[in-house]
Amino acid sequence: MVTTLAATALAVVLGLPLACVYARLRFPGRDVLRALTVLPMVLPPVVGGIALLEAYGRRGVLGPALGVVGVRVPFTTLAVVMAEAFVAMLFQVVTVEAALRALDRRFEEAARTLGASPLTVFARVTLPLVAPSVAAGATLAWARALGEFGATITFAGNLPGVTQTSPLAAYLFLETDPDAAVLLSVLMLAISLAVLLGLRGRWLGQP
Repeated sequence: MVTTLAATALAVVLGLPLACVYARLRFPGRDVLRALTVLPMVLPPVVGGIALLEAYGRRGVLGPALGVVGVRVPFTTLAVVMAEAFVAMLFQVVTVEAALRALDRRFEEAARTLGASPLTVFARVTLPLVAPSVAAGATLAWARALGEFGATITFAGNLPGVTQTSPLAAYLFLETDPDAAVLLSVLMLAISLAVLLGLRGRWLGQP
């Protein structure tokens, strides 16, 4: 729960600005940047874990610089959060971007004609209008983070009490305690099903 909630918060903090950029701005390379953002949707999670390891590992791109200041990322709880956010953030971005594209811009234009600054328009008009989509995207991101396995075990390992998440524990219990593995699997299945049923109206248009 700690890592999934932290990953969801990270997905919202990073995903909301990205969604605004993709929905409202045009600049060279935007499509490439957007494709990189949603790449985890089709990328095998293990490959994502390897990419994170190559970036933040001891011999990675950023690892040596972080080591100088005494920061070690791989095989820590922080690594779990980063792995989960890596595969989950796209749900926040795609959901909010779609809401921004569908938003009636006349509300924002009316606020600007009344003298509101761009920041005020965003905080008082745009954000409240897309708040349901922000919540829906965050919920989907949380559910995806809850079920993350491949990137987590590759980048963070499976250390009990440090990096072991529910999916990793279920995998471990499969050989030592099958009943516990089934229990955890049923629990995660129930949570995932509840999320999908609760958000069905976001993509099916049902009440």
